[in-house]
Amino acid sequence: MSKEDKEKKEEIKKLVVARLDTLPPNVKISVGSEGSFNKKELIKQIESDTEIGRKMVEIELEYLRKLKEGILYASSGGHH
Repeated sequence: MSKEDKEKKEEIKKLVVARLDTLPPNVKISVGSEGSFNKKELIKQIESDTEIGRKMVEIELEYLRKLKEGILYASSGGHH
């Protein structure tokens, strides 16, 4: 992995951690068959680059992509 790729990966992890940090502390998030985690546990998983942490980053990126597509799709609808 290039230095640039590592830097991008770290920036993405920071973004996901920042988004998780906005959740109330008592919220639990279910990660497939891995179980439920509170935000502190998930942040630790992401920062430790565990499989669960990587999965959370992947889920968050997919969410953001879909959100972006939805916004772009909605804003371009009907303006032909």
